[in-house]
Amino acid sequence: MKIISSILVFAISMAMLACSTPKSDFGVYRQSDGTVGVHAPKSGKDTEAQAAAGEECQKLGKRGATIAETRKTVNDRFPMTYIFVCNTY
Repeated sequence: MKIISSILVFAISMAMLACSTPKSDFGVYRQSDGTVGVHAPKSGKDTEAQAAAGEECQKLGKRGATIAETRKTVNDRFPMTYIFVCNTY
């Protein structure tokens, strides 16, 4: 009986772990000039970077983000950096 209950607890915990939301691989940061920077991983897309920047802009009380600049980096893990301007439209 003890083995069955421990297997049941293990199965439930694995199911909850599988259903959890994955942590974003994007590095989002605020710059001193009011823009938001996003370090995108290799598998990242422009639209995903904009969504991450939009979430950060909403924390600042803005409604959305518009891309201002794209930079290539020498970092193997984050080869692209996007700079976004937060909008109040």
